[in-house]
Amino acid sequence: MDLAYTPEEEEFRARLREWLAKALPALPPKPSPRDWPGRRAYDLGWQRMLHDAGYAHVHWDASPTTRLIFLEETEAAGAPYVGAGFVGLLHAGPTIAAEGTPEQRDRWLPPILRGEEVWCQGFSEPDAGSDLASLRTRARRDGDDYVVTGSKIWTSHAEVADWCELLVRTDPAAPQHRGITWLAMPMSAPGVEVRPLRTLAGSTEFAEVFLDEVRVPVANRVGEENDGWRVTMVTLSFERGTAFVGEVVACRRVLGELARTARENGRWDDPVLRRGLGRLNAEFRALWRLTQWNVSEAEASGGGVPGVGGSVFKLRYSHARQELYDIAAAVLGAESLDLEQPWVQDRLSSLSYTIAAGTSQIQRNIVAERILGLPKGR
Repeated sequence: MDLAYTPEEEEFRARLREWLAKALPALPPKPSPRDWPGRRAYDLGWQRMLHDAGYAHVHWDASPTTRLIFLEETEAAGAPYVGAGFVGLLHAGPTIAAEGTPEQRDRWLPPILRGEEVWCQGFSEPDAGSDLASLRTRARRDGDDYVVTGSKIWTSHAEVADWCELLVRTDPAAPQHRGITWLAMPMSAPGVEVRPLRTLAGSTEFAEVFLDEVRVPVANRVGEENDGWRVTMVTLSFERGTAFVGEVVACRRVLGELARTARENGRWDDPVLRRGLGRLNAEFRALWRLTQWNVSEAEASGGGVPGVGGSVFKLRYSHARQELYDIAAAVLGAESLDLEQPWVQDRLSSLSYTIAAGTSQIQRNIVAERILGLPKGR
């Protein structure tokens, strides 16, 4: 597989890099991690800047390689992360672009790209986390609406969201994977209750969502009724395949910062720490090459939807990120207990990575069954 960039792609990189150098100094101060309304406004403001400069299209109306360059350059320049726009830009948006009708794409994609609407993800439930297909939230058809009752947990950005990519069970009698439907639910609908969940770091980017006879138009269904599991696999392929690309670049940058800090505070003399930094440097270089390969495969297959190779990436990246911030704690020493110090909140968030977007156990099953061809467990 040829991983080289074309002259056109390198020209795009140079043009983006030049724009970032001019745009980033004009950004307002970043709000507190605990201020989600403020972060929503900040993140959407940045998205609007990208849109006005002609770069918002890269998430869907560009080749996978162009998206890779965009994520690489914005992270390397220290540009804001997508933040509150994470689900809309990297999960729901690409899914709607791939699976939605022309009317649905016209309704939902432009507001996401313009930084006007935020989405949250309503997949996991209290009794259906890793076993997502066992979800119990019900949706019964009533004329032109689905009437939804149930609950979701770990709903990313629900506190500030306008829309929710929601999985519901529309046929309780069907086998688990065949009775599920993917809906776009307005968070302002009567019967939606959001209860924020506070993390170890004091932030509330997750929430419980309770749904009591919520009416969702049938027109908001993406894909066919009871075909939601297939649509969900498209969503998860983006979540595991390309959504973490910018973070790999960020981890490589953090490695360099850790090495400089260790030299300054004397911890560089520890050979175990130096060996750990060197091994992780090789690990993240390999992950970056794997990302390029996955993107090249998606581009070659047509449609730009990442394949099951994303599970290989997600599995190894989750553990590498945790190892990175364990080393950060060793570099900081006693200061690693201070939430105001660099990398401490990142270390706390890294603990969730082997669970979020599919647990490591689930990723191993996918690799075993779909890549290695091993039989399913009983």
